[in-house]
Amino acid sequence: MQKNAPIADQIAIITGASRGIGLAIARRLGRLGARLALCSRSAAAVEQAAAALRGDGMDARGWSADVSDANSVRHFAASVRQELGDVSVLVNNAGVGVFEPVQDLAEADWDRVLGTNLKGAYLMSREIAPRMILHKRGHIIHIASLAGKNTFAGGSAYCASKWGLRGLAGSMGEDLRPHGIRVSTIFPGTVHTDFSPHPGKDPARMLQPDDVAHVVEMLLLQAPQSFVSEVDLRPSQKP
Repeated sequence: MQKNAPIADQIAIITGASRGIGLAIARRLGRLGARLALCSRSAAAVEQAAAALRGDGMDARGWSADVSDANSVRHFAASVRQELGDVSVLVNNAGVGVFEPVQDLAEADWDRVLGTNLKGAYLMSREIAPRMILHKRGHIIHIASLAGKNTFAGGSAYCASKWGLRGLAGSMGEDLRPHGIRVSTIFPGTVHTDFSPHPGKDPARMLQPDDVAHVVEMLLLQAPQSFVSEVDLRPSQKP
């Protein structure tokens, strides 16, 4: 990467980075000059993603971590600091979805969705924020969903996690503003990934992972005296 790239040599963590939206964000940040710390539950998948980015000339490393587990997050964050340095960009993208009517939703599935989508963002942010505070800079970006503003049948766990993420992010933004840290949340509509099926929808009219990555880039490159707290992202035509 060129040393005059917009975020040259800044350390960026992207969770859920082995595919889809997370990988697109990682690739975009790598092109901007960031040194990439990719996180995924699957060691094989995240290393494959990191290797692909390195093949494109980016500085990328992969770690296996469970964002819903405090010890796993702590170990991951410590490893990133030891091998790369202090993080200035955190993208909380890891997410899972189980879509069942509430009366049929298993407690284990509720725990898995809330643990990954909401608790995971809290744990990772709690681990990274203190060093950002020390340096008086940083940007934390949460990848939510328009399901965090709109409900639908079968979405009780998923919607609850994304509505909760919106509340978490808003409060975090107020906590961290005095320390020069910007907190933003992106609320994408339907994105064409293998995350969940979208029967009857035209993939060509859906949002693409790189559309979300483009918004992340815009947030990071905004003028330092301002920050965008929320972005609603929709396809130009309904799929």
